[in-house]
Amino acid sequence: MPRYSATPANEAKSAKSSIAYLRVHFKNTVETANAIKGRKLLNAVTYLKDVQEQKQCVPFRRFHRGIGRTAQAKAFKATLGRWPTKSAKYLLQLLKNVQAN
Repeated sequence: MPRYSATPANEAKSAKSSIAYLRVHFKNTVETANAIKGRKLLNAVTYLKDVQEQKQCVPFRRFHRGIGRTAQAKAFKATLGRWPTKSAKYLLQLLKNVQAN
């Protein structure tokens, strides 16, 4: 069984999942995961699908050096954003695994 960095407050209403050895950029994946943090599962899935179709962007807040500006970032009170489709694809697989648990 893999180790998890945190324990949930209510274990009855939560599910765990982990993923390792991905061929994706770390910084893009961190920003994408921060964008879906705190969302409901179905809301996060629709958001990641919109990111893949470039309907919504991922706001870049921490790793934002050299990131271009986009008007879609206004929805998140930011100016910098991108559409990391590869990170969104792997996070969608992770959310499907969580949903199965």
